[in-house]
Amino acid sequence: MQHRRLGKSAIVVSDICMGTMTFGSQADEAESLRILDASYDAGINFFDTAEGYPVPPDAKWVGRTEEIVGKWLKTKPRDAIILATKVSGPSHVWFKSPKRNGMTALDRRNIIVAVEDSLTKLGTDYIDLYQTHWPDHDTPYDETMEVLDELVRAGKVRITGCSNETAWGLMKSLAASERLGTTRYQTIQNNFSLNNRRFEDELAQVCRQEGVSLIPYSPIGGGVLAGKYSNGARPEDARFSNYLALGGRQEAMARRFVNDKSITSAERFAAIAAEHGLDPVTFAVAWSKQHDFVASTIVGVSAFDQLAPIFAASDLVLPDEAMKAVNKVSREIMYPMG
Repeated sequence: MQHRRLGKSAIVVSDICMGTMTFGSQADEAESLRILDASYDAGINFFDTAEGYPVPPDAKWVGRTEEIVGKWLKTKPRDAIILATKVSGPSHVWFKSPKRNGMTALDRRNIIVAVEDSLTKLGTDYIDLYQTHWPDHDTPYDETMEVLDELVRAGKVRITGCSNETAWGLMKSLAASERLGTTRYQTIQNNFSLNNRRFEDELAQVCRQEGVSLIPYSPIGGGVLAGKYSNGARPEDARFSNYLALGGRQEAMARRFVNDKSITSAERFAAIAAEHGLDPVTFAVAWSKQHDFVASTIVGVSAFDQLAPIFAASDLVLPDEAMKAVNKVSREIMYPMG
């Protein structure tokens, strides 16, 4: 497993991060603990969760993921784990956190309440990387960054990051931090995959110039790049199969991932992977890691038997011809996720 620095911080992480979004819903506690143990044994030291997990968001199980991670954390040396979690911002799109009765924001009160609750559920006295889960462009960035700085100074948080942020929002926050002399965002956690390369349009350059690391999620396109939804398949209990049945925001999100363009491009990427003797999942994860602005790629599974092709990407470097073939598909099928 390779290791990279998060932004300009002192924290170094494995270049694969295990995400926990399904823990407590699709994956029960026993399966979740098994996945966490296997990840640790494979050399992963970076684990990502959120106060609003598991998803889809539901008041009946919100917070369960942090409790499972906290239970597992007690079985490992705390210093050996780089633990990331998130505070829920306001619901701009499909994700509405049930925390605080859905009245989430990135103001002082919400952040203080959220971090204390996460520390309790995780059973630890500090969080390595604390992230804002959704941007709050209506709350002044000065207020957000000042309270995050207080948490760092108090020793409850080591470094901070953002998630699902825009280029404008990331630059706005960095400018506020520089002006106020507070902690800065060292990371940004956004969607980035073979099927969604929008990050490269603007945000990649911000990361390069400002020393911020991307820790991308959904490198397998929610299972689409694994071929899970090809040929009209709708696997039972698969995330987007469930979302399509739920309707509303969840259905809209599912159709962004699962559509004719995304499935066609996934099939072409799978063909490239096959030419190089690789599983499409291994190929997709390796491709995600192979960018200068990426520190660690966040993967996620709902079952132990999905781990092997992910771990196979740990030391893999794709050859130039594979990268060129990917770029050709991306030019011919632009923005398959919209």
